[in-house]
Parts: sequence; structure tokens; C-alpha cells
Amino acid sequence: MTLGKVLGLLGRALLFAGFIVLAFALHQLWGTGIQEARAQDDLRDELRGVLRHRPVAPVPGAAPTTTAPPADVVPGDALGLLRIPRIGVDKAVVEGVSRADLRKGPGHYPGTPMPGQPGNAAIAGHRTTYGAPFYRLDQLSPGDVIAVTTRQGEFRYLVERKRVVPPSQTNVLENTLDARLTLTTCDPRFSARRRLVVTATLQGTPAPAPPPDPAAASPGGPGGPGELAAGEDPGLEGDSSALAPALLWGAVAGAVAAITWALGRAWRKLPAYLLGVPAFLVVLFVCFEYVGRLLPANV
Repeated sequence: MTLGKVLGLLGRALLFAGFIVLAFALHQLWGTGIQEARAQDDLRDELRGVLRHRPVAPVPGAAPTTTAPPADVVPGDALGLLRIPRIGVDKAVVEGVSRADLRKGPGHYPGTPMPGQPGNAAIAGHRTTYGAPFYRLDQLSPGDVIAVTTRQGEFRYLVERKRVVPPSQTNVLENTLDARLTLTTCDPRFSARRRLVVTATLQGTPAPAPPPDPAAASPGGPGGPGELAAGEDPGLEGDSSALAPALLWGAVAGAVAAITWALGRAWRKLPAYLLGVPAFLVVLFVCFEYVGRLLPANV
């Protein structure tokens, strides 16, 4: 094989590799956003009926007129609406912070109080993928407004502080005596090396909270309001179990590409590519789904 042919093959291989990298970036930044938008539509449809007759504060900042504590919300269900005018956030919030939950939108940490209730209500969200609801969270400043609407009413918070902490610093989720809201996401963008935390305080009177569970530990302790349920993934680690399927589907995608190329040389390029390219893209999409699971859930 001549040097020219070797360089030609190398060039094609690099172009193919560049295409794969670009396709994965588009899948993460654009494709996941489409998935999140569809999930948001479903969550808003779910909320439309239950929020139609919600109590409303007569004057912004006044004590909300609230109902009794609602029944427990099942993980994966719609919890309420989150609006942050300063950074253009207007999202439905889902109960739970598992990988599947955060693909739908910002997720409420189970084990923390509901927004509007006394204590430290905590919500996590993606920074760069799946709609990136917290992409500009670092731009919030003290005094900025955060509005949350739940089954109990509309609640207004004012940002108090923001800070960056290591992922191991889970005390940001511990319960508090006052009514506050804690928003968490990964920092910096495209990375999970640290956690960006924004804390806001409730304006007005908190909503009624359910009676304490005598079997639960003290606030912030194991099993208490500040502790995640056993096995709950806060989304700061990748899913290592997705590695084997990602490699398998990657190999299948490579095989489909090789067969399509060989068929194009042995037969005709246009019919071969019309048959092979759609199959390759479908397999590649499945592979990207598994590769995406290797990344931290709220990146």
C-alpha cells in the first residue's frame, strides 16, 4: 500500500471520528433538549388540572393563602412550576432526582420539604443537557426572585447567596428551621467536579407541613428530611453499568458502517447508503443514549 493510500485512509478515519464526536455533541446539546421538551409538555399537562384551583397570594410577597399538605407525590410525577425571571427559567418540576427524573426537568430531592413549607426544600437541575434549566444559575445575585407554584399555592423566594462546593458536601441539603429553597447543579459547565448551590429564603408565611414522622431521625440525620432515601442517586455520578451496553452498541454501529461501506463498493453507493445510513443512525442514537448515562446526571 502506497503512502498516499495510507494517508487517504487515515484522513477518512479522522473525518469519520470527527463526525461521531460532532454527532454526540449535537445529541447531548440538542437531541436531549427535544426529549426534555416533550417531558415538560407531559408534566405541564399533568399539572394543569391540579393547579387550576390552587390558592394565590393576593399581593406579591404577602403571606400565601394555602391549603393543607397534599398527599405524597410519587417520584416521577409533576410537583409544581419553577420560575426564575432573571435567568429565563420557566419549568415544571418533577419529584425525584434520579437519572430518569432529571431528564424531565428540575427535580425535587425526596426527603426534603416541599417548596413553600418550613425547612430546606431542595431542587437539582441539568446545567448543559436536557434543556439545561440551570445553565445560567451562576448569574443569580442576592435579591433575585424565584417563584414556585405547587398544589399548596404560589411562593416567592429571594436569593440569599450562591456558592461552589465539592460534591461530597451534602450538608447543603440538611434541614433548617427557616423556610428556604436550595438549587443545585454541576459546576463548571460540562463538568461535575464541583456543585453550584444557590440558597433563597421564603417571603411570607410558609405553607402547612405534614406532621413529623415519629420513626424518622432528627432533621438532617439518616432518614431525616435532609437525607436522601436509600439508593437515591443525586445525579453527581455517572452510571458505570452503561459502559458495557455503550461499547456493545458502539461495536454494532461500527459493524453497520463497515457493512454499508463494503456494500457500496461491491454494489452501488446510493442504494447501499440509502439502506445503511438510516440503520447506522438508529444504532448510533442508542449508543449515544448509553454513553450519555456515563456522564453525571445533572451535567
